[in-house]
Amino acid sequence: MKKIIPGVLAAVILVGCNTNNKKEESTALKYPETKRVDTVTNYFGTEVQDPYRWLEDDRSAETGEWVKAQNEVTFDYLEKIPFRDALKDRLTTLWNYEKLGAPFIEGDYTYFYKNDGLQNQYVIYRKKGENDEAEIFLDPNKFSEDGTTSLGGLSFSDSGKMAAYAISEGGSDWRKILIMDAESRDIVEDTLIDVKFSGISWKGDEGFYYSSYEKPKGSELSAKTDQHRLFYHKLGTKQSEDKVVFGDTPAQKHRYVGGSVSEDNKYLFISARNSTSGGKLYMMDLSRPNSQLVTILDHENSDTYVMDNEGSKLFIVTNLDAPNRRIVTVDAANPTPENWKDFIPETENVLSPSTGGKFIFANYMVDAISQVKQYDYNGKLVKEIELPGIGSAGGFGAKKEDSVLYYSFTNYVTPGSIYKYNLKEGTSELYNSPQIDFNPNDFVSKQIFYTSKDGTKVPMIITHKKGLELNGKNPTLLYGYGGFNISLTPSFSIANAVWMEQGGIYAVPNLRGGGEYGKKWHDAGTKLNKQNVFDDFIAAAEYLIKENYTSSEYLAVRGGSNGGLLVGAAMTQRPELMKVALPAVGVMDMLRYHTFTAGAGWAYDYGTAEDSEEMFKYLQGYSPVHNIKEGVEYPATMVTTGDHDDRVVPAHSFKFAAELQSKQTGNNPTLIRIETKAGHGAGKPTAMVIEEYADIFGFTLYNMGYKELPNPVVKKVKG
Repeated sequence: MKKIIPGVLAAVILVGCNTNNKKEESTALKYPETKRVDTVTNYFGTEVQDPYRWLEDDRSAETGEWVKAQNEVTFDYLEKIPFRDALKDRLTTLWNYEKLGAPFIEGDYTYFYKNDGLQNQYVIYRKKGENDEAEIFLDPNKFSEDGTTSLGGLSFSDSGKMAAYAISEGGSDWRKILIMDAESRDIVEDTLIDVKFSGISWKGDEGFYYSSYEKPKGSELSAKTDQHRLFYHKLGTKQSEDKVVFGDTPAQKHRYVGGSVSEDNKYLFISARNSTSGGKLYMMDLSRPNSQLVTILDHENSDTYVMDNEGSKLFIVTNLDAPNRRIVTVDAANPTPENWKDFIPETENVLSPSTGGKFIFANYMVDAISQVKQYDYNGKLVKEIELPGIGSAGGFGAKKEDSVLYYSFTNYVTPGSIYKYNLKEGTSELYNSPQIDFNPNDFVSKQIFYTSKDGTKVPMIITHKKGLELNGKNPTLLYGYGGFNISLTPSFSIANAVWMEQGGIYAVPNLRGGGEYGKKWHDAGTKLNKQNVFDDFIAAAEYLIKENYTSSEYLAVRGGSNGGLLVGAAMTQRPELMKVALPAVGVMDMLRYHTFTAGAGWAYDYGTAEDSEEMFKYLQGYSPVHNIKEGVEYPATMVTTGDHDDRVVPAHSFKFAAELQSKQTGNNPTLIRIETKAGHGAGKPTAMVIEEYADIFGFTLYNMGYKELPNPVVKKVKG
């Protein structure tokens, strides 16, 4: 989970002092009383109590009162942390630098995203000539007074004369799409509503494709959504007249449907999935009137998509019979797998390709580190791109007629920089490097490999100040995810920089369930193999303790979404291993996750309690909500969630916190911090993120025993 965010200015302040005196033993907090109800569900003859089921009703006044009461306890506790404001000030100061996105050309203009430093949302600028003064094209900071309405996507028509952009209100996955005349910046049509999990793909200048569900009955934030449909919106018509292109019949029922138009406007490619992994693939020839749907792939045993085309020649990226992905070519007249020919074969490293100019850029992940090779459209290797260092490179995308492209580079100690790449000459030059009050030379980031419970070697990158003494007393943040084929590659974080300034260690293992080593690595952390993920994470903690980086008294574990599940499972299985647990927007009730919103689509990774008795018992065996025991001292815990999270509904966090508060032994606090007008994380305003990190770091250090910040930081006046 990467976030880019900012805060407030302060002049010369001495933050903290070089001490780590223990705080006095606190008395147990008094939590709001959470009623228990006699809700029972029967799974294969086993009755499972669900006493906090009532907290799933996000529309009830009773749930609203519970949220309010919990926040009162939480913020009362946080306000008493003596260095909370100092952390907020430092985060604000360090966040306050200009951030630029890579430029891109649409029509007669060059566009780019920019944040002056502490703006809640990035602003889109444009200019015609290289030396012209940039003007504001779209300012999402004006969408709402408090910054909680964000830009969810922006797409231009072929000529660049029209634009459509999506907005998210309060962090919700439900979006609205507004259509504007790009030249005048006037909104030209009625707003499209009730759009979810959608791209915006234009067909020329005539209209665009988008996806959504029917509005659910019941709560918009938690009710199940399982039939996604692809629509075509023709400019000048009402949304009620939009044609359903795919998904309106029982045979076409899928949870996730998407459409993309080829750059030459010849083809529409449609993906149809029932889970986050594996999907079918279809196409339509848009150059032919009344073109029929053509099947490319009729099963969901792979992740496959069309990357580009040259006339009728399709370039397809797939992990079918190639767990680390390959690129194949095929003629559109006969596009099924038996006709595929290898173009860039599978290697031992995971491939994530892109196109720019008339080249293909093969971005390989080598032990979670980027390696990029440039090929022409005949499959000939042109060169390997010389990257600025060891880290993560991304971008490498451009239109066919472009002569340059831009790519980004970052790692845990290098703020993201943008490089300009000349496609013909094959040369890179620095385009923009942020001016930030952080010196990468003061820090070290190294990759190690440790052994998990079953003997599997797992990579982990450990980052900290140079000269750190390995004395077992360093505050350490162990961050993990381990799921959904997501890869955690090195990237800079302002928040983590502040953590490391305080002498903190930041450690990120590449757990099974992720995508760092392809489909086999992913599958090794799914369904009945999910415990491997938790074992990998626990083994990472044990490594850090064994090697004297830290000890259980100074170890915090953190993760969000599937990573929140990871933290919940680790802290209930090994509560003595860590001092602080920080589960964010986590999937905590593994027996019911699939009954909310699009949660059933996560079954590839998790399985469901309805699949079989074996699967039910396995899920029940690690489900965080169901594994909190009486008489156990759990780590100091701060659960974080958002009241508008309609991906991992907040009821997961509500029920987990209530269960933990009722059974926690000892004086370690068990808090839940519920952000209002916030969702799963995307689009969260800068000010809100800074507040959250100040609370997370403050809570963590305070519960590791610090009365004052571990290391002094003198903040410079920013002019």
